[in-house]
Amino acid sequence: MRASHTREYDTLIPILEQSRVSREGTLVVHSAIGRLSRSGFRAEAMIEALLDYLRDGTLVMPTMTWRTVTPEHPTWDELSTPSHTGVLTEVFRTRYATARSIHPTHSVAACGQRAQRLLARHHLDDTPVSANSPYGLMRDAPAHVLFLGVGLESCTAIHFPEEATAPDIYVRPSEQVELYQCRDRHGVVHQVRTRRHWRLDRDFPKFGPPLERAGVMSSGNLDGCPYAVVGLADLLDAVFAALAADPRGTLRERSSASTENRR
Repeated sequence: MRASHTREYDTLIPILEQSRVSREGTLVVHSAIGRLSRSGFRAEAMIEALLDYLRDGTLVMPTMTWRTVTPEHPTWDELSTPSHTGVLTEVFRTRYATARSIHPTHSVAACGQRAQRLLARHHLDDTPVSANSPYGLMRDAPAHVLFLGVGLESCTAIHFPEEATAPDIYVRPSEQVELYQCRDRHGVVHQVRTRRHWRLDRDFPKFGPPLERAGVMSSGNLDGCPYAVVGLADLLDAVFAALAADPRGTLRERSSASTENRR
């Protein structure tokens, strides 16, 4: 797939190059592209530019469904259940992705060299962002996260160290596990158990300034749309360190559990 010489390519690719995103690595994209769309950027051309850059790597996008797949509506389908995490993710899921992880609330779609490996085990654990999730499996591989129109507040990967370090604080207890029927693209129905995150007053953006000072996160502006790029391993190391010092280290002070956070 060749996407060079488009506005989208000429705008996005220098950002990846300046941020030292490996062409053989993995790139996770969180996005809200309304402002870019109003400036004439096309979702398809943006995806094709990223895929062209990563022709020897892997492109990953969240395709979460926690708003629509619930205990009252406990069925999920890999091909037909739409994502609610933005236009870019839905275009990617339906037109470009070759795989989607089997998970009722926190699935991700991917295309590229490591897609199958990263997505194959998501349904095995009973928390949404476990060590078997794509985010957990990316920890030790060359990977970056690109934020377009959103910031660290949208970073699903940060739930991984929360779950690994202090599940009693961040995840509902085992007696509140939910059962879902998840149909994969081959028609096989998987019985998937998951526990939802507690809704807490999280402060993920506080990790940004230290990461920028350390030179592992960069940020800027595209036609009025903010963007940022961070190394995933660097981000997770920072969060694990914060949680080791304080198990409530991703939260604002005096935060307490209320209802579930289905991010």
